[in-house]
Amino acid sequence: MNIINHKKEFEELGSSIIPGVFNASEINAMIDLLEQAKPEPGTLIENENLFAIRQLLIQVPGLSDLIFTPYFSQIFLQLASADYFLSKAIYFDKAGQSNWFVAYHQDLSISVKEKASVTGYRHWTLKKGQYGVEPPLEILENTITIRIHLDNTGAENGALRIIPKSHKKGIHRFRSAEANLKGEQVCEVQKGGIHIMSPLLMHASSRSSSKQARRVIHLEFNSANLAKPLEWLEYLRIDSISPLSI
Repeated sequence: MNIINHKKEFEELGSSIIPGVFNASEINAMIDLLEQAKPEPGTLIENENLFAIRQLLIQVPGLSDLIFTPYFSQIFLQLASADYFLSKAIYFDKAGQSNWFVAYHQDLSISVKEKASVTGYRHWTLKKGQYGVEPPLEILENTITIRIHLDNTGAENGALRIIPKSHKKGIHRFRSAEANLKGEQVCEVQKGGIHIMSPLLMHASSRSSSKQARRVIHLEFNSANLAKPLEWLEYLRIDSISPLSI
């Protein structure tokens, strides 16, 4: 399947998996850099189930050079227009022994610099000094999420489960009794593959029955301007972080 077909699949189903985007050497270089990172404490999430770094490309200098390879950049430019920018980057490391289950949901929150009362922006949160808010639907529809898998992720290892095409229903709350679980898909992704998703796609995180690591770099891209005075917390132009001239 070529990249154009992956784009069509993403638009139709809300999800597409592209294997082998990064080779073993490239993935190992990312892991080495992440293990040596010294992020600011306020950007960390640490508990028995999860280690995470928010504002990832700011906190781990050099990681963007490893991510935006010529091949990844080529894929990205066929998925999105050149005016897209990075609006969120998180590193997730789910503990191998974790049996953590996350119910079906949509990713409805964006991160902004400051809180402000603006029509259409609701459900404000404040976590470790970082403001989150649910923006208008059109901003979420404009978002492209790309998950880079640093480990093999299968059904026994906490792979995401999705409801294909559910991203076309707008913002809605999941009720299992109403769901077409017969259409549910398990998103198995091999190390070095990427998973392209809409944040409006209903997805759940499976429990793990193995001890294997589940490390993922989660990137969100957008091209929308927020209503003033709101500003994106993370705003990184792709032409400023990609090795290619785009």
